Amino acid sequence: MSDMNDLVERYLAAWNETGAAARQAVLAEVFAEDAVYTDPLVSVQGRDGLDATIAAVQAQFGGLVFSLGGPVDAHHDIARFTWHLGPEGGEPVVVGFDVAVVGDDGRIRQVLGFLDKVPTGV
Repeated sequence: MSDMNDLVERYLAAWNETGAAARQAVLAEVFAEDAVYTDPLVSVQGRDGLDATIAAVQAQFGGLVFSLGGPVDAHHDIARFTWHLGPEGGEPVVVGFDVAVVGDDGRIRQVLGFLDKVPTGV
C-alpha cells in the first residue's frame, strides 16, 4: 500500500507543480503515456492533455495547493482518495474524490474524478 500512497502523493505533486518542464517530468513519472483523465469538467487523454488541464486549473486557482484529504484506500491496481484544494494549511475551497487505475508498469492509466465541493460559479 505504501507504493500506492507514494504514487498518489506524486500525482498531487504534479497538480501543484507550476513549472511546465518540472510538471511534465512528474507526469511522465506518474502517468502512462496514453492515460485518460475524466472529471465533471474535462476529459483528456495523454500527458499533454493532462498537462494543459493542470495549467488551466492553476490559472483559475492561483496560489492554492492540492493536498491529500484522508487515507488512500487501495486494492489490486485501483486507488481511491479524497483531495483538497485550498490555501496551504487552510480550509479547502474545492474537495474532490478520485479513483485511479494503475497499470502493470506502476503508472496511472486512468483517473475518474468527482467534485464534492465546488465554489459557486465554477
